[in-house]
Formats: sequence, C-alpha cells, structure tokens
Amino acid sequence: MANSRLSMRKIFDVLRLSLEGGRSHREIARAINASPTTVGDLLRRAKLYGITWPLPAGLSEPALEAQLYPPTAPSNQARPDPDWPIVHRELRRKGVTLDLLWQEYKAEYPTGYRYSGFCALYRQWVGRLSLSLRQTHTPGEKLFVDYAGQTVPITDPTSGEIRPAAIFVAVLGASNYTYSEATWSQSLPDWIGSHVRTFEHVGGCTALLVPDNLKSGVTTACYYEPELNPTYRDLATHYGTAVLPARPRRPKDKAKAEAGVLLVERWVLARLRHQRFFSLSELNRSIAELMSWLNQRPFKKLPGCRQAAFVELDRPALLPLPVTRYEFAEWKVVRVGVDYHVELVGHYYSVPYRFAREQVDSRLTASTVEIFHRGTRIASHVRNDSRGRHTTVDAHMTPAHQAVQGWNAPRLLDWAGRIGPHAKGVVQSLLHQRRHPQQAYRACLGILRLGKAYGDDRLEAACERAIAIGATSYSSLKSILKNGLDKQRVSTPGQTHLPPEHANVRGPGYYH
Repeated sequence: MANSRLSMRKIFDVLRLSLEGGRSHREIARAINASPTTVGDLLRRAKLYGITWPLPAGLSEPALEAQLYPPTAPSNQARPDPDWPIVHRELRRKGVTLDLLWQEYKAEYPTGYRYSGFCALYRQWVGRLSLSLRQTHTPGEKLFVDYAGQTVPITDPTSGEIRPAAIFVAVLGASNYTYSEATWSQSLPDWIGSHVRTFEHVGGCTALLVPDNLKSGVTTACYYEPELNPTYRDLATHYGTAVLPARPRRPKDKAKAEAGVLLVERWVLARLRHQRFFSLSELNRSIAELMSWLNQRPFKKLPGCRQAAFVELDRPALLPLPVTRYEFAEWKVVRVGVDYHVELVGHYYSVPYRFAREQVDSRLTASTVEIFHRGTRIASHVRNDSRGRHTTVDAHMTPAHQAVQGWNAPRLLDWAGRIGPHAKGVVQSLLHQRRHPQQAYRACLGILRLGKAYGDDRLEAACERAIAIGATSYSSLKSILKNGLDKQRVSTPGQTHLPPEHANVRGPGYYH
C-alpha cells in the first residue's frame, strides 16, 4: 500500500466527516492526523467513483478499497494520453478546472494517469507552447490593444506628399482573434475611434481593456495607480468596460498585444511593403482582406484557427454593444470666471452664478458642451465655435443682476472712475455692448488690472487713445500699453464715453 493511502478506519472517518459532517479538508486532516492533500485525494476518488455515505449495505472493505484504489496499469503498458490541445482550450471556459478535466479523463480511461501525473504532464506540454499561447484567459474578459512599431506610407495623389499611417492592433485574450486598421496618427481621436470600430467589428465589448501606457490612453503611467485619460475613461464607461493598463516594464502583462503586433507586421505589413497606397481607406481595405485570411489560418500547435476559436469562445461571452455609438468627447479642467462663464475653445459658456470661481470639468463633443462640478452636471449648451462670443442661459444669471462673488457693475465703474474718466468710459462702453453686463465682467477686470502692471496713469492714457480710435477691447488696450502707444499724443479731442446714447443702450441708472 502506498504511503499516501489511508487505512480503512481512516477512510471511513474521512467519508463520514466530509459527506455527513460537512467538514473541510483541513479539519478532517487534523482529526485523523493526515495531510490535507491525502484527504483531498481520497474525496476526489470517492466523487469520481460515486461512493456515498452511509456506505451501501454489503460493501466489504476489500471491495471499497478496490473501488477507491484500482490497480494501476503495469509500467510496461502505455497509458492513454489526454488530448492536451482540447484540455488547454477547455481550461479557458469559465469554471473549468484541471481537477474536473482529470475526472472526465479518468471516467473514460480508468487505467489512465493519476491526478498528480495528469497535472505534471499538462505543465510539460504547456511549457512547449509560445508565451502568448501559454496564457489562459477567460472568454470575453480581455482585449489587448497597442500600435505596431511600423508605419505605412500613403501618397497624396494631388501633391505627391508622403504621409505615414499608424497601425492599430487589438487581440482578444481567449481566442487570439486579431483586428487591425490604419489611422493617420496615434492621437486621442484616432485612438478612441479605433476602439469604437474594434467593438463594432467583433460585435460586442470585453470586460477589460488592456492598453500599453500610450499617452492617448494613460496620462500618467504608474505601477500601482495609473492615471487614465478622461476621454478614455469616458469611452470605457459608455461601453460598460474597464481599463487595466499593463504595468510599466512588465512585458508579460501585454504578451497578447506584443504577439498580435508581431503577427500583423509579419503577415500583413510585410506583404504590403511593395504596394503603393493613395488613401487611408484603400490601405484599410487591403489590411481587412489580409486580416480575414490571417484569422482563418490554422494554428500550428492548437486545433482550429482564430476565427473558429472566436466564434466558439469569445463571441458568446462579449458584452452587448450600447444602443448609441460613442461620440468622441474631450475633457478639460477649467475655472469659472467672476462672470460665471467658462472659456472653451475661445467661446464663453454660462454656469449657475453660485459656481463663480469654482474649478469644474468640461466635456466637449462635436455638438454639445457639458459642465460638471464634482461629478454632477451643472450646465449643458449647444456647442458654438464663435470665438470671443458668449452663450448665456438666463436661469444661470444672478437675481436682478446682483453681485457675483463680490463683483458687480457699480463696483467695476467705481474702480475705473478712480483711475480716470477715460478708464470709466471704456468700462461703461464694454458693459453697454453686452446683452448681459456680466458677460463683460471678465474683460473689465482684465483692463483694470493692467493698471497694476503699467500704472494707472498709463492705463488712463491708453483708454483715452482706445476711445479715440474706437478700439476698447482688452486685447486692444494691452497692445497699446505693450507698444507704448499710450505715450503718443491723440490727434482727436479726448472723449470720455462710447457710444452716443440711444434707445438700445443702458444708461448709468441701470446699474444702481
């Protein structure tokens, strides 16, 4: 009897304590003074051969021992080998373990290898596979993404200019199914667009995205807490997935992507090296044809091909696509001005006045602008690319144009009046030119603060010149001061206000 084989008394105790008492392997091992491994081996055999507790009447000890420990095949008799490629493929399925596969093997071949020998032989077989094939991934769990090191030149048919195209590569973890396409760059819009098209090509989303630490995806690479690009995080949220960047200097984390890139370079880009392309769409058509062939090319060491494995393993496990396609959005941290507007691409958008001077997050798409404060959306606007203009919602304004964090039109006019009549005239002119006076607060403050850099006397002189030439904007006054034009005489008589009063201009009494 082998050293790991228990006495019949201990066999009875193990079966009783486990099948009737529900004790754990470690508890039983302590109770009978044996190792947990021996206890586990006995219970595995009992399950395999359908032994229950209490034991059937009339079952003798020799018969029980023969069931639990059947005679092994003679050493000169070859034992049937499991189909290791099938074992390796089955292990990718959720919940499938080597123990389960050994039990199924043993049920088919009673004289086959014991569990320890089964596991040792499997490890030896796996060791002969390449690293990318050796890894075991759950179907639908991970999509590895990266860019190839090579680029493909595209010639402009009109000018003859040659422009390189970047090659995006995505690999599904379980099936090794590979998608590739060309984009003009590795910038954020192209990076996000490639992900969207990958999801649409495979017909679903994986639970995790595994990128390298490319700046378009990972703002700050860190071993413990990498900081994701806000737009990339927004994409992941839209598709119900999560981003798990590869750790810096850990190539095994992205072995699938490395192998996929190598595959595309050898079997796709190498075959296209003699072709000349005149558009990005032409190049992508050629890449798609070769990728279809590549995914149907048989594996060398495993049964089937990437396409077949994808249909069998990954496709059924993918998350469904959302109803709407992701719309590219740029995120930016901005600070609200005293006029409760934020500046985005040269245009000013209002937020509720109580958020003046607060730091907020902005989200810009091709059609909309959204403003968030601590994760809560506080404003939404139709995008407007008119530079220097304002988009203001009346509901965001202060009641009856009252003070915004201490700033209001009378206070600005009082400050300007202490500098001089021309400075007051400029401020009054700016307040008159806006539909809402608050829209001019930021420009007025900028002009008045020029006095701190150049002195109030020079600012007053610059305002006099600005009124004379009809250019009272902040940029005009800054240019006058910067170039010393305020020191030159004004040829026209000095004015102190602009423009002449008429029905559409607010009078001084409006601000009191």
